[in-house]
Amino acid sequence: MNEPSADVVWSVDRRCTNCDTARQLAPELIAEVAGRSTVVRQPRTETEERAMHAAAFACHTRSIRRGTRGPDPALDPFPLPLTEHVYLCGHNSPHTAGANAYLLRRPAGNLMMIDTPRWNDSLAARYAADGPITDVLLTHRDHAAHGRQYADRFGARLWIHEGDLTAVPDADRVLRGEEPVEIADGVTAHPLPGHTEGSVLYVADERYCFSGDSFYWSRSAGDLAVAESVTWYSITVLAASLARTAARIRFEWLLPGHGDRRRLPAEEFARRMRDLAGRTAELGPRPIDFSALRW
Repeated sequence: MNEPSADVVWSVDRRCTNCDTARQLAPELIAEVAGRSTVVRQPRTETEERAMHAAAFACHTRSIRRGTRGPDPALDPFPLPLTEHVYLCGHNSPHTAGANAYLLRRPAGNLMMIDTPRWNDSLAARYAADGPITDVLLTHRDHAAHGRQYADRFGARLWIHEGDLTAVPDADRVLRGEEPVEIADGVTAHPLPGHTEGSVLYVADERYCFSGDSFYWSRSAGDLAVAESVTWYSITVLAASLARTAARIRFEWLLPGHGDRRRLPAEEFARRMRDLAGRTAELGPRPIDFSALRW
């Protein structure tokens, strides 16, 4: 079998921070090796080539290379449809530790942006091409870097919880307290302090849960997980938040900032949320350690 020419061989350079984004998008081609993403197999089909391009255009360090060049701009798939109502923004930002951001389409035709991708005006124009973006919803302070820029570009309202208000002191809408708030028809903000003091998850239409960094789907555990080793505020408070919130929410899609996405029946997620609350209650404070994350 002929080896691919050097100018089409994919690789990951040493700037990789092991954020897991590439492995979410090209799981058969990119794997974790020695604490960072590594290309373990070259793409063989057009579908796999497109998956590799998606990983490259999402990578916040631009570490995924195709030969000596970057990926083909014509194959940039973002915003990438995940469902008929949700799009993955891609183009993750180095200022949000490579967090995923999303667009949520509402019945009236407008969209909401949940957390923020990297900023530039051409990307903003691309995200707004399918309809007006009326709200930028921040899940917590770690993902707030470009919130004001995107909100101003779209003429949108910028939302954050008071616990993280110092990250965006000029926010247009400030969530307060710990009770859920319906912020738009079918969209409810659930304050979930723990990862940070002002962490929030947003649930839309009892289908979509945008969990920020509060919890995610762990492929290694095959279950919901909390990032206990990077809980900045309080793992004890997070356990209490999960216990309070688990019975209040219903969803079929988990869409986190970090960690994998997952679709399951709502009843299955309800059971796993109760179990997650119980497991988290058994955890205690520990030093911050990014290397201990279990993706």
